[in-house]
Amino acid sequence: MKKTILITGGAGFIGSHVVRLFVTKYPDYQIINLDALTYAGNLENLNDVADAQNYKFVKGDITDEKFIPHLFSTYQFDGVVHLAAESHVDRSITDPFAFIRTNVFGTCNLLNAAKEAWKGNMEGKRFYHVSTDEVYGALDFDGTFFTETTKYDPHSPYSASKASSDHFVRAYHDTYGLPVVISNCSNNYGANHFPEKLIPLSINNIKNNRPIPIYGKGENVRDWLWVNDHVRAIDTIFHNGKNGETYNIGGNNEWSNIDLIRALCDIMDRKLQREQGESAKLITFVKDRAGHDLRYAIDSTKLQRELGWKPSLQFEEGLEKTVDWYLANQTWMDNIINGDYQKYYEKQYLER
Repeated sequence: MKKTILITGGAGFIGSHVVRLFVTKYPDYQIINLDALTYAGNLENLNDVADAQNYKFVKGDITDEKFIPHLFSTYQFDGVVHLAAESHVDRSITDPFAFIRTNVFGTCNLLNAAKEAWKGNMEGKRFYHVSTDEVYGALDFDGTFFTETTKYDPHSPYSASKASSDHFVRAYHDTYGLPVVISNCSNNYGANHFPEKLIPLSINNIKNNRPIPIYGKGENVRDWLWVNDHVRAIDTIFHNGKNGETYNIGGNNEWSNIDLIRALCDIMDRKLQREQGESAKLITFVKDRAGHDLRYAIDSTKLQRELGWKPSLQFEEGLEKTVDWYLANQTWMDNIINGDYQKYYEKQYLER
């Protein structure tokens, strides 16, 4: 194998798409997927590459101070794509320390293991830290965008933990010369998204005629990016990005929550052959989330100009594809809702 790459959080939503791309696009890479298989880790996401010769799943926790250095010693990684993170804002409000442990301490544990493993031989190595646009705080409706030089201003325990991890990644580059890159991405959507998130939750609730909860008045705006376009950006940055640099990834595709859900309702009415406007009756406004940022919007000019990446799908087309996937994969959704994905698939993969 030409290179051995560690992908953390590879059984999650974005991580599983990254694993799939790397396994299929780079057959001369050995891909090690490290995941703790917490509630959001689902090995069913990777059924199609599970038996690939250049793929191996390892169950483990990035916060384990003995296990992670041992893993680096065992596999002699040439690169790390670090996606493992607690990422749900509501959960961070309920249990901030879980986010500190995983997102801050876990990242530092990986950084230190990489530093020790690559000491004296950093050539050709790369530590890629995948972050979020939420570290920048919030924007007004003034036409401004987050850039790579925007001052950090996190407002939730989740975004604060990711901001902290970003700072540690940069510190390891500046202090120890660790070859790092960072990307900060906008909201993702697409296949295999855990159903606590807005789009898959709404699709499932619409299908089952359940209320669609919308925070506040639904005025909060997000920049949405199809997950496969994010993964293409990760591939591009990992292979062509400049050490020490940050790259923002966005879809230039702003939607308020209420407009997004109304568009989703229209698609679902058509797909389910309901009378137009029927699903929109399920929209239910609920008490706003604490510290709910008003607007996120990414300027990805640097990534497009320097590395040649750009989004491939308009949101309406991507949303259609996403709805089609969920309607065609009800078993996947059912396995998550009833918990079977944590029972059956872990046992199946660990016995391979």
